[in-house]
Amino acid sequence: MAARAQPLRIALAQIDVTVGDLEGNARKIAEYAERAAGEGAGIVVFPELALTGYPPEDLLLKTSFLEETGQALEALAVSTKGIVALVGFPEYDVDVYNAAAVLADGAVAAVYRKIYLPNYGVFDEQRYFQPGDEPAIVDLGDGAATVGVTICEDIWEPGPPATTAAASGAQVIVNLSASPYHAGKGIERERMVVQRARDSLATFAMCNLVGGQDELVFDGHSVVVDQDGEVLGRAPQFEEALLVCTVDPEAAEARRLQDARHRAAIRRTREQSSGDGDAEAAVDRRAVTLARVSLGKESRVRSDEQPVGGRCAPVMGPEEEVHSALVTGLRDYVDKNSFERVVVALSGGIDSACVALVAVDALGPARVALVTMPSRYSSGATRSDAAAIARNLGAELLELSIEGPVEAFDGVLSERFRDTDPGIAEENIQARTRGLLVMALSNKFG
Repeated sequence: MAARAQPLRIALAQIDVTVGDLEGNARKIAEYAERAAGEGAGIVVFPELALTGYPPEDLLLKTSFLEETGQALEALAVSTKGIVALVGFPEYDVDVYNAAAVLADGAVAAVYRKIYLPNYGVFDEQRYFQPGDEPAIVDLGDGAATVGVTICEDIWEPGPPATTAAASGAQVIVNLSASPYHAGKGIERERMVVQRARDSLATFAMCNLVGGQDELVFDGHSVVVDQDGEVLGRAPQFEEALLVCTVDPEAAEARRLQDARHRAAIRRTREQSSGDGDAEAAVDRRAVTLARVSLGKESRVRSDEQPVGGRCAPVMGPEEEVHSALVTGLRDYVDKNSFERVVVALSGGIDSACVALVAVDALGPARVALVTMPSRYSSGATRSDAAAIARNLGAELLELSIEGPVEAFDGVLSERFRDTDPGIAEENIQARTRGLLVMALSNKFG
């Protein structure tokens, strides 16, 4: 008789990493792994490609970068003690794979390769990676759970590899994700995870990246969902967090006994693994056991010690969510590119006021310079509104008149524009003069 699987404390390390910063990313991963172990977690899951940052793009075409990533992973494994860690990284083995390393007992115990590579929208993973071809599970030892491993797109596709891992005995499916944000994406993603948990009759733990990288924003919103689709834990949106949640693998086993279709899938999977059944049915292929690792005694949880679940952060409303996405994207773009300050042109209107608000919320008023550039056509209300906005935000306000530069441009062009009616060309000189002044301020002080 199989041993009853005890409750498992699982941690999702929702972190903000920087593309190419192997040293800084590895240091943060080690810090979060240590925190997770300190909170009694037996396993900690990090986002997709957490070690390199996402998306690493053409860095993946440099063998030196791939080799340095492998070295960083080995060093990270040595420093990761007392917990099983799943870390996203690009594996370089003749070709390149989007992979998850299983770190245990000071070593890289196994590697899983992502099967589904998205190549639509903002994704171009097929340019850089080869797909994996084997669903996989990790056995956490006697009296502990069996865990299926997936990466991002692997669970956006219904069916395998998640259902195959579940049919092969995994009561918990983990997903390392770097799923970019758009309005409403967090709840859309959560609903997808709920459906996959119900499909597989397994607990799903999805750890998503957070932060901004160039034009992409990642919202976090990592979740743990049980086999019935109930959300057990949810990390906050747009901020780093360590979500620790207790899950009950035995509840998934009990639920499966009540589902004839799932029991039939298990039977087909066992027949396939013994050489019987339909060899062409990829859906029924048994998952590969990547590794058998042991949880430390300090991370084992008795069923009477911890209630199932964890903290659930509230979901933001639409306006707060979009504002937070803008703040996150701007803050990380400025900080990750080592800019000191930003300059915002302030007209006194609502559009530039909103931009100024986002900039101050992202960076703080000391790192934001507001500049108003009146002309002879600017009203007194325009000037007073700009001053009020700056005062309310606590940011510096510069006033630069564009009268002199515009008159100079008019003088240079007067001969060429002679005998023509004033129109859009003259109007655009004002706008372009303002743009020139803002760029000059940014180049000098930004």
